[in-house]
Amino acid sequence: MGVRKNQQNLTATEKTNLVNALLAIKQSGVYDTFVRQHIDRLNGDSDNGTRIGHRSPSFLPWHRKFLLDFERALQAVDPTVSLPYWDWTTAGAGSSLWATDFMGPNGSPSQNGRVTSGPFAGSSWPLSVRSDSAGFLRRSFGSGGVSLPTARDVRTVLDIRTYDTAPWNSTSAGSFRNGLEGFRGPNLHNRVHVWVNGTMAGAGSPNDPVFWLHHCHVDKLWSDWQIRNGRNTYIPVAGTANVVDIDEVMQPWGDVTPRDMLDHSSHYTYE
Repeated sequence: MGVRKNQQNLTATEKTNLVNALLAIKQSGVYDTFVRQHIDRLNGDSDNGTRIGHRSPSFLPWHRKFLLDFERALQAVDPTVSLPYWDWTTAGAGSSLWATDFMGPNGSPSQNGRVTSGPFAGSSWPLSVRSDSAGFLRRSFGSGGVSLPTARDVRTVLDIRTYDTAPWNSTSAGSFRNGLEGFRGPNLHNRVHVWVNGTMAGAGSPNDPVFWLHHCHVDKLWSDWQIRNGRNTYIPVAGTANVVDIDEVMQPWGDVTPRDMLDHSSHYTYE
């Protein structure tokens, strides 16, 4: 069982091991299977139709399973690697997260946001599976005046006591899931994607390795909420059209339900 750390607390060796594992599964083609899975799922989710990975109660358990599968792929290369989380309330554009020996820097405004240095620039990180025309990693921090969520924003969402509410989509009010996903209230998860911008702003967002650190923090916030409110809080329970009830399987796995993902303690813990 691994311990997921705040990326700010990683040792130099832990950072190097993570980067090397990311590069290894990229080179083998395994990385791109996760990008394709996310593109297909996001494109298949809609407010008024089937929704599984986004805009729905299963947003959090779906991504917990997605993260767990990805972490296991990294650990197949290096068993010492665990996904770290990016706490965007304390680590902005000036963070060591963006160092050239870790996630790499912001993109170049004169080159369509292209990231030109770091491990994920150039020929070592081609975007062969993507949702836009750019075959390279792009970032444009804070484009359009968007800011990262604050600690106060996070507290506001964590204080919502109900896991989710009808109509179980992006319009759900008084919903912890929707507040965290970012369609209502302070806008947490979605806002971070928009702040990084570039590759992170589209369906192919996992092409940016910071996607995994971002979603690891989203998962941690769900874990923090569960500590306050209990794990057996997922709704809807049964009989709801177009969304995944607690004991229904989540595609594409076919044998994993939201209930299976409510307790992560046998797989990993957070520091």
